[in-house]
Amino acid sequence: MLVGLFLLGQYWSVPYYALTPGDARPVAPLISVTGLKTDTHRDTIMLTDVYLSSLNLWRWLTMHLQSHVEFVPASALVEPGVPTSQIEAQGYLEMADSKLAAEVAALRALGWRVPVTSQGATVTAVVASSPAFGHLHVADRIVRVNGRAVRNACSLVSVVHALAPGSTVHLGVDVARIGASGALSYSSARTISLVTRASSSLGASSCPGVTGPDRSYLGIALENALHARLPGTIRVDTSSIGGPSAGLAMTLALIDRLSAGSLTGHHVIAATGTIAMNGAVGDVGGVAEKTVAVARAGASVFLVPSVEVATARSAAPAGLKVLGVNSLRQALADLRALGGAAPVPLSAPR
Repeated sequence: MLVGLFLLGQYWSVPYYALTPGDARPVAPLISVTGLKTDTHRDTIMLTDVYLSSLNLWRWLTMHLQSHVEFVPASALVEPGVPTSQIEAQGYLEMADSKLAAEVAALRALGWRVPVTSQGATVTAVVASSPAFGHLHVADRIVRVNGRAVRNACSLVSVVHALAPGSTVHLGVDVARIGASGALSYSSARTISLVTRASSSLGASSCPGVTGPDRSYLGIALENALHARLPGTIRVDTSSIGGPSAGLAMTLALIDRLSAGSLTGHHVIAATGTIAMNGAVGDVGGVAEKTVAVARAGASVFLVPSVEVATARSAAPAGLKVLGVNSLRQALADLRALGGAAPVPLSAPR
């Protein structure tokens, strides 16, 4: 009887995922820079992640006996109608977006003018059983629609929005490939033809100039496919790490690499939080578990989004100082208050 229950528990999945403490690691060894002067001194600025695990009934029961576990409904990780099988690809796309934002934010904080343009629309999710399902995938980049260039997500929405259901749409798509380590690469554009379906949504689009409810839809969520013209080449090796939460840590580590002096005042720093190109810091998940990870790794200061300070402090052991920040500017000010140097770029910005 017990053996039967155990076997049943191994194969009976539950609609929850488990967040558990992951790793905290220094960002500096992951960064390579060419075309810009860099400082050979490297402060210890760590990124941290969590392990996200799908659960069967047995693991769900046994993990309730463990400490530092957060259970998250599968429905909270994806948009309505989007299969959970897309979670991993979404995480790697979010990491790619986060690295670009970190590069732009770091260089702008050092005084560089970094032009950013949109060069298409990137697929962020595909609704199950929609016209696009099985044809388009997370991270694919749409660059043309019916022979017209797609500049951004809204330029694609404006074409599809008014089409009658049953219309054929010809999309020029740079097909994404996500490698085993999560790295994104793209093939040259190929044409994918889809037939629109009547939209069940009565909501209005947020795109400028697009009014009234959609007549038909393809079943995809989109973001602008952004490109930045950087003054040098920056690479951050985030193999097998998904999600946007390392944005703040990567930004601080890049500023430290590209400027003189100790940004952290020689403290061992960890950070979590999304980063926007304008320097805004956003909230993330799994902060309690990340606090455990950075404490285990020996951090003395942990920068977290301000809204999550209470969560981090509730999990922090004695000796780990938790600071809440809303922006890159505030994070840099907090580091200066700890004895860190104001960043001075080694290459003259232009």
